[in-house]
Amino acid sequence: MKKLEGKVAIVTGATIGMGQAIAERFAAEGAAVVAGGRDLERGHALLNGIRAAGGRAELVTGDIGTLETNQALVARAKQAFGGVDILVANAGILGIGSVTEVSLETWHECIATNLHAVFYLCRAGIPELQARGGGSIVINGSIAAMKAFPNHPAYCASKGALVPLVKQLALDYGPKIRANLMCPGPVDTPLLWDSAKAFPDPAVAVKNAGERTALKRLGLPSDIANLALFLASDDSSWITGTSFTIDGGALVA
Repeated sequence: MKKLEGKVAIVTGATIGMGQAIAERFAAEGAAVVAGGRDLERGHALLNGIRAAGGRAELVTGDIGTLETNQALVARAKQAFGGVDILVANAGILGIGSVTEVSLETWHECIATNLHAVFYLCRAGIPELQARGGGSIVINGSIAAMKAFPNHPAYCASKGALVPLVKQLALDYGPKIRANLMCPGPVDTPLLWDSAKAFPDPAVAVKNAGERTALKRLGLPSDIANLALFLASDDSSWITGTSFTIDGGALVA
């Protein structure tokens, strides 16, 4: 039997990178997916791919850093599929620039997308998980919660805040709702290449990021999707409030 058969999942940032891999994997495992993303063209491509494979999916576009977009995701899940069982807060942006150089607009946008959006999705979605008798919350963070990177203060601060937030969610909404945090290292996505622009030679920075892990390679979006599936499914039924580092050994190498 498929691991998410009969479940309804919201996945933010689902039109590219790790979010796309998570949405596609969840659909393949039987979940009806409501995908959130800013890019309409990529969003329709995602829907077409899931539906062509026999899955069920809907799309909501908008600024994930607003309460309204998160409410719209939940409303679409209820309207199209009858409720919500899984929340995957995956959307994220970088906000490159040192504390004295980053623009205020960039700082606020990064905090809104990486932190406020998680709060908004949980605020809108948790009552619906409760109405279904429980569920799972999976948040995509970063090893930036534990390690500084050059000119990434907004990103590191926003990801670092997710570590205590997931503990709070687990405490306040258990035992019926579980909440866990994924902390990926260098994963081969457009976001990684954007991050590398903070270094003198981006191509070398990306190459080095993979080689400096204990496993000597970059992560793949499918690696993260595998962990997200585990945390969303009953395979992790006795795990909550935990931050999982998934970095190929980047922090130990």
